[in-house]
Amino acid sequence: MIKLTQNDKLKGGCGTDIGHTLTIFAGFMKTRSLKKDKVNIITLGCSKNMVDSEVLSGQLLANDIDVVHENRKKDHNIVIINTCGFIDKAKEESVNTILEQVELKKKGKLEKVYVTGCLSERYRNNLEEEIPEVDAFFGTMELPQILKRFEADYKAELVGERLLATPSHYAYMKISEGCNRTCSFCAIPLMRGKHVSRPIEELVKEAETLVKRGVKEIMLIAQELTYYGLDIYKNRELPKLLHALADVEGLEWIRLHYAYPSKFPLEIIDVMKERENICNYLDMPLQHAANNMLKAMKRQINREEMNELIAEIRGKLPEICLRTTLIAGFPGETEDDVEELKGFLQEHRFDRVGIFTYSHEEGTSAYDLVDDVPQDVKEERAREVMEVQQEISYEKNQEKLGRVFKVLIDKKESGRYLGRTEFDSVEVDNEVIVHADRALKPGEFVQVKITKAYDFDLEGELVQ
Repeated sequence: MIKLTQNDKLKGGCGTDIGHTLTIFAGFMKTRSLKKDKVNIITLGCSKNMVDSEVLSGQLLANDIDVVHENRKKDHNIVIINTCGFIDKAKEESVNTILEQVELKKKGKLEKVYVTGCLSERYRNNLEEEIPEVDAFFGTMELPQILKRFEADYKAELVGERLLATPSHYAYMKISEGCNRTCSFCAIPLMRGKHVSRPIEELVKEAETLVKRGVKEIMLIAQELTYYGLDIYKNRELPKLLHALADVEGLEWIRLHYAYPSKFPLEIIDVMKERENICNYLDMPLQHAANNMLKAMKRQINREEMNELIAEIRGKLPEICLRTTLIAGFPGETEDDVEELKGFLQEHRFDRVGIFTYSHEEGTSAYDLVDDVPQDVKEERAREVMEVQQEISYEKNQEKLGRVFKVLIDKKESGRYLGRTEFDSVEVDNEVIVHADRALKPGEFVQVKITKAYDFDLEGELVQ
């Protein structure tokens, strides 16, 4: 359960001068009532949450309601916080953000504060009790109910019509919701429910709409990409979806995130080889390498099977970039397990690696285990693992020196251009610092010769 400390709770109560407060509030309402509502959406957590916020924005705009993401002008009077409830740090950030916005409401700077997303789905009753100043809490699948608060109608025909929170040249696209897996550490099914795929025709239409708006790269996201289609087509249809999306004219890069390793359909790799606009990039979270840890995590795969899968993938597509994520400090993890994980990284030399420290989440089957690895030990183990990967990443980047890569320019920052190769996703992977003798635009593809290589980034010169 989420429990706010006394210091976290909002001040006020019996000592408040009610008459004075009402006078101020009434005056505030008179000045605000003449203005049209403006909604600010604050998004926390993963890219799936970002897509949800973008869809909500599109629905509000279609109902003639002014809406912005992360409004810096602070000229809004309503805020919607799309929360994350995945791990402890994310929950803490979400609670703190809610409290900050409620304080603004108490000071008369906001009229309404609404909360949605995973934290709200998982802890609604507790949050309503602890933070009653919030005007309403909504779950992850309650978009129509949010719209009703604005006397707005849900418009099912608005496929792809969303207000992008990303730069205009790339977008995330959620191909399914929820998850049927039973990983012992994961609370996602508690917040997102069972796996539900979106029809291929709907996704193609959304991709076409996004491309017409200037999107060059689409990142496919789901809690479990490879499960796509099993519920509505009775078959794993991610390869078929990829072919359909690759046919969308003007879509230059398609990127795959979050593919489950157990029963991985190798046809996906065949499609990557066949279609030029599907990036040679696969994000496949493995979580650990020690068999006792994989069994306790209920990953439905062992070390030997992972070895075989990685060899098969690279055998089919040697140039593929493999990204994985790992967990440090799962209950019962020993130093020997950590050493085995390090050896696994050195054996397979993944291109990209992310690591999280284990978070003991109620409602998961791992919650019945003793969380016996202290937090400082979890963090130290994560650092040790990333030190191994840092060396691997440096060596792999050194191999790119002198080579020319197609680079998508993302932005200009501190007088220099920053972009990515097809082997790098937004925010989590390497960037390429591009030196150019002409102006470059975000969303522009250029050829770059690599001249310098660092642990996690590259530097290069524009090739005319």
